[in-house]
Amino acid sequence: MPREFVLNSLQHVLERNAPMPDLTLAQANKIIDVALAKAREMKIKPLAVAVLDQSGNVRSLQREDGASMFRCDVAIGKAYASVGMGVASRTLLARAKENPQFFGALAATAQGKFLPQTGAVVIKDKDGNVLGAAGASGGTGEEDEAVCIAGVEAAGLVHG
Repeated sequence: MPREFVLNSLQHVLERNAPMPDLTLAQANKIIDVALAKAREMKIKPLAVAVLDQSGNVRSLQREDGASMFRCDVAIGKAYASVGMGVASRTLLARAKENPQFFGALAATAQGKFLPQTGAVVIKDKDGNVLGAAGASGGTGEEDEAVCIAGVEAAGLVHG
């Protein structure tokens, strides 16, 4: 075999098996800190903000004083749906309206954690790799989404 072919094949295998980038705890906490500050600036009702990693596990979660008991679960559900499908939950809401049976099945498959409602965004690095998702609950869907976007951008990451 030509040496160049072997080297190119080896490089391809190494790149394919390279570890996925991780969302750090510092980044997750920065997203939440800025999202909560943005919510206070916007005078939104008390809310919860969740940041999940690319596998849908909670990386960081906070609920403001006065936020109702469902806020954490809703924020996590929005973020879970977003990271699971790789798009902002706003997009999922539109898709769910067009195909309610499929999205009902997704919610059942995810044991109720899949919530396709506006208020979460995918978190990506500068190269477009999905690192996780941020979701919020407490304001309108648009307000929840806006605070998540502010947090993601402040952490030096890209939202989608």
